[in-house]
Amino acid sequence: MKKHILLLFSFVFAFAANAQQDPQYNLYQFNQMVINPAYAGARDGLSVVLSRRDQWAGFKGAPKTNCLSLHGPVLNKNLGVGLTVISDAMGPRNMVGVYGNVAYILKLNSNWKLSFGVNAGYNRFQFDFRDVTFKTTENNSFVLQNQTYNALDINAGFYLRSNTFFVGLSSTHLQNKTLYNYEIVADTGQTGSFNVSYRLRTHTMFTIGKSFKLSDDVIFAPTIMTRRVGTNGSGDLNLNFFLYSKLWLGFFMRGGYGPGFLFQYYISNKFRVGYSYDTGLKDARRLGPSHEIMIGFDFSGTKAKMLNPRFL
Repeated sequence: MKKHILLLFSFVFAFAANAQQDPQYNLYQFNQMVINPAYAGARDGLSVVLSRRDQWAGFKGAPKTNCLSLHGPVLNKNLGVGLTVISDAMGPRNMVGVYGNVAYILKLNSNWKLSFGVNAGYNRFQFDFRDVTFKTTENNSFVLQNQTYNALDINAGFYLRSNTFFVGLSSTHLQNKTLYNYEIVADTGQTGSFNVSYRLRTHTMFTIGKSFKLSDDVIFAPTIMTRRVGTNGSGDLNLNFFLYSKLWLGFFMRGGYGPGFLFQYYISNKFRVGYSYDTGLKDARRLGPSHEIMIGFDFSGTKAKMLNPRFL
């Protein structure tokens, strides 16, 4: 158990320095509020989504994410407002965040809309270093404590859409706030020291998608997502099909990781459920598979059968 926790703890430090800190979502295609604040109000009615992701299931201390998001248009659909509550845990790190969201929706013509959005929120981070086994603990009270840090956070983005196309760009943690930066001193008999730190690094996400009507009962909607943190980047290619105005089926490949599949089913025009499964290749496969579930409620009267890459 301690070996697993120590491994996840090293992941936390690695993420703080170079890689992705933000939660990862496979079902973002059906709720882009979780990655882009400019999406608020894009479903043309009140939308409420609950989601849960268990990454690397069976691996002690692996990431687990819970998210509640709701949004809708106001002021004659010229403005989108929303709220997001998120809980994300990985190893000794736990985060709870609450965000308010606003997006300005510019109607370019009868088919195209361009949105600019921002959300601001409060994050509470807890790092329970008491669960981690260190070889160097002498005179390092920092590593023996449960540390709590609070941070204000700002994210922004834009979102352009029509009935058959969308493109979005968003960035998180625009302030790049450093939560902690400590020097760990080696035990007696050893030499040297090292720093441990955690800084909220800006994550930039780009998404693009297009719908193609293959028949009255089949719509093909491929999408691409790229993520970048500093000089590190990754991307997803998604091949999605909407069948009989009821069921989304999709396959995706994540660069540097591996494949996965997803589905979303409309129980009614206002109630939908989704699930995603992914598993890594080679070394990543040993971490175990990941599962993601989603429940969505839409109160807009919009028909699921519409040809629309926003995955209505």
